[in-house]
Amino acid sequence: MQLKKAALEQHIAVFGESGSGKTVLVSSFYGATQEAQFLSQSLFHVVADDIGQGAKLHRNYLGMRDSARVPDPTQFAATSYAFSVKLKDTGEAKAKSAPFDALRLVWHDYPGEWFEQDVTGEESKRRVDTFRSLLGSDVAVLLVDGQKLLDNAGEEDRYLKSLFGNFRNGLLNLKDELLEDGRPLVEFPRIWILALSKADLLPETTVFNFRDLLIEKAADDLDELRKVLAGIVEDSDALSVGEDFLLLSSAKFEPGKIEVKKRVGLDLVLPLAAILPFERHVKWAQRKQLPAKVAENLLSGAGLLAAALIGKKAKKPGVAGMILGLINADVVNEAAKLAGDKLKAVNAEAFAKQNYVTATLTGFQMDLDQAGKEQFLLRSLK
Repeated sequence: MQLKKAALEQHIAVFGESGSGKTVLVSSFYGATQEAQFLSQSLFHVVADDIGQGAKLHRNYLGMRDSARVPDPTQFAATSYAFSVKLKDTGEAKAKSAPFDALRLVWHDYPGEWFEQDVTGEESKRRVDTFRSLLGSDVAVLLVDGQKLLDNAGEEDRYLKSLFGNFRNGLLNLKDELLEDGRPLVEFPRIWILALSKADLLPETTVFNFRDLLIEKAADDLDELRKVLAGIVEDSDALSVGEDFLLLSSAKFEPGKIEVKKRVGLDLVLPLAAILPFERHVKWAQRKQLPAKVAENLLSGAGLLAAALIGKKAKKPGVAGMILGLINADVVNEAAKLAGDKLKAVNAEAFAKQNYVTATLTGFQMDLDQAGKEQFLLRSLK
């Protein structure tokens, strides 16, 4: 969680084997935010920082929507997409009182081929440099390909062992080059979500079914992956691997037809990036699982996000404030406990007062809660 100027910046890293649908996911995510209905009803607009990237993603989306054309697959293409989430104008007075006036999402797409094939020379260097570029991500998403689960029906363990094994070995190959003098990394994705991509192919599958399948078929392999990640990061108690589960579908794909409005989970990308790290990091801090230098890294924007969630003002804390226990301040505790009827009431009040920062963030929380009820998302209780 980082604050840059007047924007709260969140990073999300998406990992998956080649063909798992990463390009289709980001194209569908962005394209849906450009639809007239979204633009008229949403409290915010999503704008691609790179105009060329935005045009390409939008073209991919329109190709699916209007021509049933799936975007061409990419190979060894490491791409980061930056999106500015610009809130609707609420007037100069309200804008000045808001802790920040925009969100920024950086979506890192890591090539699956780098976990499936040996690379050497410049390609090997590019792999390491690319991985370093996403170390500041708050959330990492590891895709499990729904098509491959279908292809291995009854023997899903064969695919899952290969997936987790390739990813584990790929990380081990990177480890020595990532760690300076063998020292674990302070800045590293701490929340690793397991997501079922192409979930439309498995329409009867709930997030609980997905979780149970992974535990039944690949619990040991997932545990080995968890150990490798714990060996890379400083203070592995503040690490969540395979405790959160998500269903993802870019659209409903049928012969000669792609229904882009029938997507699953993509509307949760912004809420997950904005809210999940705050909730998890606060829990870890309150349980005293964060040493000072890790707390400094994870909690730099917690006070301002908390203030925005409950519609209060807050000054950006210094490092000393965080180390001395700022995370236990009233405003953060109040925001962390926001749930249920209280959450709905704060959202409704913010909407009525045109406080779109608070309305958007509390709306994100409500989206996550609703996704849990609909069994698209399962969040860790830890």
